[in-house]
Amino acid sequence: MNARSNVDPGLRPDDRTKRLQPSSPQAPLVWSFDGAFAAALADLEDAFRRALVQIGDVSRIAVMIELSLPALRSRMQAGDAIQPAWSQFVDAMAARYGLPAAPRIRYLKTRAPLATLVIAYRS
Repeated sequence: MNARSNVDPGLRPDDRTKRLQPSSPQAPLVWSFDGAFAAALADLEDAFRRALVQIGDVSRIAVMIELSLPALRSRMQAGDAIQPAWSQFVDAMAARYGLPAAPRIRYLKTRAPLATLVIAYRS
């Protein structure tokens, strides 16, 4: 009986193990958004969709959104409504894109852009 191997005979054992190791993380993708609250959330979601196309595999990403509370307070004082835009955005991010975990939301107490989207991934 002649057994066949699925291993390429031209590869040394150390070459096979290198190929099977997971790739290292890439530099995170970072975008900042400012302006009206609902528009910033819409732009953030659009940037996220574009990043998914670039990355290609949602099972290997981690998403964090930073919200600046001072910037949010100034938007509210200017008359921006937070709801229903925020709850719709959170629902969409949690359910629509098939992420392995919901995006982490980090609230900043310092003055910064209204929202910052950070995506870490492995290719």
